[in-house]
Amino acid sequence: MKVLITGATGLIGSELVKLLLQRGVKVNYLTSSKSKLIKEENYQGFYWNPDKGEIDLDAFEEVECLINLAGATVSKKWTPAYKQEIIESRVLSTRLLYQSLLKDSFEVKQIISASAIGVYPSSETTIYTEESNQIDNSFLGCVVAKWEDEVKNFAKLGIRVSFVRIGLVLAPDGGALTEMLKPIKLGLGATFGSGKQYQSWIHIKDLARIFSFIMDNELEGIYNGVSPYPVTNEVLVKSIAQTLDKPLFLPGIPKMAMKLLLGEMHELLYSSQHVSARKILDEGFQFKYSNLDKALQDILQ
Repeated sequence: MKVLITGATGLIGSELVKLLLQRGVKVNYLTSSKSKLIKEENYQGFYWNPDKGEIDLDAFEEVECLINLAGATVSKKWTPAYKQEIIESRVLSTRLLYQSLLKDSFEVKQIISASAIGVYPSSETTIYTEESNQIDNSFLGCVVAKWEDEVKNFAKLGIRVSFVRIGLVLAPDGGALTEMLKPIKLGLGATFGSGKQYQSWIHIKDLARIFSFIMDNELEGIYNGVSPYPVTNEVLVKSIAQTLDKPLFLPGIPKMAMKLLLGEMHELLYSSQHVSARKILDEGFQFKYSNLDKALQDILQ
C-alpha cells in the first residue's frame, strides 16, 4: 500500500506519517520546501508549488490513497492578506491535486481530506452530527465550505471522497494545547468568557488513527474527528491546571479583550461546537484516549 500525503511535515501529518510507516505503508509526500525533500525506501518527498501550479507527477506513481492535510494555520492573526492565504492554501493545493489526476490514469482510489468542525455554527445547546448541513456564517465556516467543495470534485473521477472534520487537537508539540499551557504554567490560567462554550477535542494519536481507519475500511463521506466526550472550556482549562498541579483563580477573560488583541481570530476561542463522534464509533473505531484526563496525562506527564 502506498499513500500520498500533503501537509506531511505539519502537526497532524507528522503523527500520521509515523503511524503509517510503523504499519509498513509506503508514504510519498508533497512539500513546497526543497530542504524538506527526503528519499528513503518507504518515505519519499516530491516538490510542488500550488501558487504556481507546479507539481512533480512522479509523486502519484503506485499511490492508491491521497491524504490531504495542506493548509496555512488558522492560529495566526487574520489580516485581510492572511485570510486570503488561509483560503488559497487549501483551495489551490486541492485543485492542483485534482488537475494532476486529470492528466493521467493514476491508481488513486480514495482521497481523505482534513476539514474542521468550525463549519458548524456556534451553539451551546446543539449537538452536531455529520448530517448537520448548517454552515457557520463566520470566516472559518466559509473556509471549510470552500475547501470541502473543492475536494468533492474528486468524485467526478470515480475516486472515493472522505472528510475528517477535526476538532481541538491535543498534542505534546504544537497546536492549541501548547498555547493554553503557557499562562497555566505561570499560574495565570483562566477560561475564555463564561467558559460554557463546548470544545470538541481529540488526542493527536487518535486523530492519526482515524485517518488510517478510514483508509483501511474504504469509508466514504464525512466523519467528525473528535473524542466521544466533548467538554466545556471551563472543564478543559481546569483539567489542564489539575494535571499540572497549578492554581486556577483568575476570572474569565472578556471577549472584548481578546477581540482587541487578536481581531477576528478571537472567534476561535469563544465559539462553541458540541460535536458527536457517534458515526466513526458505529463503524467500529475504538478511541485510545476518549477520556480527557487520560489524554492530558499521556501528553503532559
